[in-house]
Amino acid sequence: MFGHMVSLALCIFAQTPAPPEPVAPGSVVEQMKTEAAAMAALVQSSLAKEFVTGFQCLPPLATLRVAYFNRDTRDAMSAEEAGGMTEEQLKGYAKRDIDEQFFYTTRYGTPVAFTRTMEILGRAGVKHVDGLKLVDFGFGSIGQLRAIAALGGDAVGIEVDELLELMYSEPGDTGTIKRCEVAGKGRDGSVKLVFGQFPAETAIVNEVGTGYDVFVSKNTLKHGYIHPEQQVDPRMLVQLRVDDETFVRSVYQVLKPGGLALIYNLSPAPAKDGEPYKPWADGRSPFTRELYERIGFAVIAFDTDDSIAAREMGKTLGWAESGMNLEADLFGTYTLLRKPPAP
Repeated sequence: MFGHMVSLALCIFAQTPAPPEPVAPGSVVEQMKTEAAAMAALVQSSLAKEFVTGFQCLPPLATLRVAYFNRDTRDAMSAEEAGGMTEEQLKGYAKRDIDEQFFYTTRYGTPVAFTRTMEILGRAGVKHVDGLKLVDFGFGSIGQLRAIAALGGDAVGIEVDELLELMYSEPGDTGTIKRCEVAGKGRDGSVKLVFGQFPAETAIVNEVGTGYDVFVSKNTLKHGYIHPEQQVDPRMLVQLRVDDETFVRSVYQVLKPGGLALIYNLSPAPAKDGEPYKPWADGRSPFTRELYERIGFAVIAFDTDDSIAAREMGKTLGWAESGMNLEADLFGTYTLLRKPPAP
């Protein structure tokens, strides 16, 4: 649900789902390996250089997965659940075949784009993925979390999207992830996915826990999503269900002393006069500098323009070839905070 909504097909299938079909091996995984190798030339920090190697370790999807998704209610169910329902009960649900492309890129594009966030963190002093404890708010795709875990990091993703919860529920998707050979000797990593309203639900806060080196949110905590300047369909927004101070304080509390919080947003150009307002085009921090400082954060960067680096990344990942005008319609912005170290 995080990020602007993308329509799904609305066909309704009432029959018992067919068994999963084989997936052509490695097509999207191989594409991500190529993208990661290209991104390696853009980064300077040891953290980001290490991170891109993790894409060499992502497993291909062996078989299609099947889900049923209701675009209006955002509910999702498995093929097994759908097989026991009537046509009337399935009204509004669309059958979704989850192939390797959708498994890794979902609605939001290649997880290799997470490299830019790792580069910013690396330049701020985070040295290695091995042993890193990271939480990704609104993670949107499992790819970057699996890449971190394959290099010995512990990655936790927070989401509210029921389709993602269903997609990533098979054995081996999460839990302990065996260390990849390209990482050399070291510890195994892990992936944990938490689905629910953080920090509005106490159970979710407890499940996420504390002691993180890094809190990251990419393309989720946008000013336009949290505090839109015009009234829009609520489905286009991110509903935090708490006030700003409660949210920022919760981020502060999950970090260990000295930990970093990074809000990184890629956005298109704002709507022109006469066009509908686009909340996803406002990538500024949804929270003020004054609030961050009052909670206790040291503000390293606030609404810093990262458009040049974002466009270089877009060029490297082939977004221009896909029809995007990088100069006119791609803007990057980030806010970087540090929780003071312990005395």
